[in-house]
Amino acid sequence: MADIIKLLPDHVANQIAAGEVVQRPSSVVKELLENAIDAGADTIKLIVKDGGKTLIQVVDNGSGMSETDARLAFERHATSKITSAEDLFNLHTKGFRGEALASIAAIAHVELQTRTTTMDVGVLIKIEGSQIKEQEMVVTPEGTSIAIKNIFFNIPARRNFLKSNQVELRHITDEFQRVALVHPTIAFQFYNNGSEYFNLPSESFRQRIVHIFGAKMNEKLVPVAEDTAVVKLNGFICKPAFARKSRGEQFFFANGRFIKSPYLHHAVVSAFEGLLKPEVYPGYFICLNVDPKSIDINIHPTKTEVKFDDENTLYAILRSAVKHSLGQFNVAPVLDFDRDQNLDTPYAYEQKQASLPKVSVDASFNPFAKEKVSTTQKGGIKVALPKKPRTEGWQELYAFDTVENNVFSSIQVESDLTETSLFDTEGTTQDATHQTFQLQRKFIVSTVKSGLLLINQNRAHQRVLFERFLEEITIKKAVSQQLLFPEVLEYTSTEKAQIMAVEEVLHNLGFDIDYSPKNGVEVRGVPTLLPEGSVALVLEDILASTAIGQEEIGFSQAEQMAKIMSNALAVKTGQELSSEAQLGLLNDLFACKEPKLSPTNKTIYTIIGVNELENKF
Repeated sequence: MADIIKLLPDHVANQIAAGEVVQRPSSVVKELLENAIDAGADTIKLIVKDGGKTLIQVVDNGSGMSETDARLAFERHATSKITSAEDLFNLHTKGFRGEALASIAAIAHVELQTRTTTMDVGVLIKIEGSQIKEQEMVVTPEGTSIAIKNIFFNIPARRNFLKSNQVELRHITDEFQRVALVHPTIAFQFYNNGSEYFNLPSESFRQRIVHIFGAKMNEKLVPVAEDTAVVKLNGFICKPAFARKSRGEQFFFANGRFIKSPYLHHAVVSAFEGLLKPEVYPGYFICLNVDPKSIDINIHPTKTEVKFDDENTLYAILRSAVKHSLGQFNVAPVLDFDRDQNLDTPYAYEQKQASLPKVSVDASFNPFAKEKVSTTQKGGIKVALPKKPRTEGWQELYAFDTVENNVFSSIQVESDLTETSLFDTEGTTQDATHQTFQLQRKFIVSTVKSGLLLINQNRAHQRVLFERFLEEITIKKAVSQQLLFPEVLEYTSTEKAQIMAVEEVLHNLGFDIDYSPKNGVEVRGVPTLLPEGSVALVLEDILASTAIGQEEIGFSQAEQMAKIMSNALAVKTGQELSSEAQLGLLNDLFACKEPKLSPTNKTIYTIIGVNELENKF
């Protein structure tokens, strides 16, 4: 039998490795930025075009590379970070695998220019699909400039799976923020399609957070610090009042590296117990410094998943530190259930002296008088209160033997109906208010031929509004109500990009939005059904939904927008409805295409049959 196992060529092996290391353009940005930091740069510039599909360029003023190192850097498992297996447990650099540049060169056009301090001229290397096309000496500044062009040019299937430019730019921005946050002493610049996105000078950690997430973030931050033998912890948490529905402000950094840890996230959320509304997430920016020997980073090529030796201790320390900060800065409320609020002295009475209570005595009161007359004092004159007459013949109420046998003959009982319609139509012309009534300000109750109809008013209104908004988005016939005073909202550059990505759908809903240069969003018009005070809440829900994964513009995105709008404007549980509103909601619901389920696939109504009611008795 002939031998069938063969050793793969290097360029094929690099393409296979690229599937793990380079998942999308943001993966390239992460690897290049970390290489620039490992090179000791204090100024790093990131240039992106077309969401990273056309160009990703990183320019730094680090140590640079010699001609031999520049050529060897694109070989598999070639690195300057480690020399032996023991070094994996004493890492102080971002990279150590030696896979990134080889994987990137296998699926893109790479152009590298680099020069060290001791060299008079630099080196230029051009690589296409792992093949070196050009190498020469050039004049270049000290440091390294590496440009990645036409990513996935030789893997059409992978390139076709890339999302829109706006979506890829958002992922690149996320990676840029993660690197820039944990290195506040390094100056960063970020340019997209020729326009400046970020210009971050060397600064403190708090100033870096404020520069990235906006000036309003400064008032939201509460410092956290704890120094133990296990971990040195420092950073900031956001006040509970500013918790958001999206997860865009949660950052853990371990030894200068961004990590994802649901276990530690649960520790922070549990520290906020009792302070958060349902379905909101607190923001935090927490740096953990642990012994490199107690952390394992070599789990996944992205290096965001790590393992700690003693996670239980880290959990307890982190939870305790966050709780301590919330209490120290008077964020957590102090509840005293034994205090009587009626005994509190108002601030206006601080200098007021207490006075003796006045007691009035009726000197003419005689408890031994034959007839007791109730009196009251009115204008200094005693007035006799009217005497309550005695009820005569009360015994007859309990004389059941005098009740006639046909006492129930005058009571009308509902007879069998012969109509084929869903609802009772008898008596609608005389009095429509008898058809429905509200139960516990949550359900609308009506009768049908088969029994009793119970409708959840919130879900029913959501369904009605959902189909109405979806029709307006798809047919593009929404009406916009212009605001007398436009509302200006402040967002980060990432959130502004998310709003711009769904601008067409928002316009079809009835929003009239303009943009200011400093990440401001000016809302000039809103849909006619949207109250002016709910604009910020609705846009926040839209940002949360787009961050979760509704990325592509199309019907699914329009459906998501309609869900958000219907949920924000629907009648809430506990809201009282008039009889006319109940009947109108009932009719609108059963005019919908899908009256049984809400937009979130929950049951809207149920029917209790006559037989089921009879079994109750």
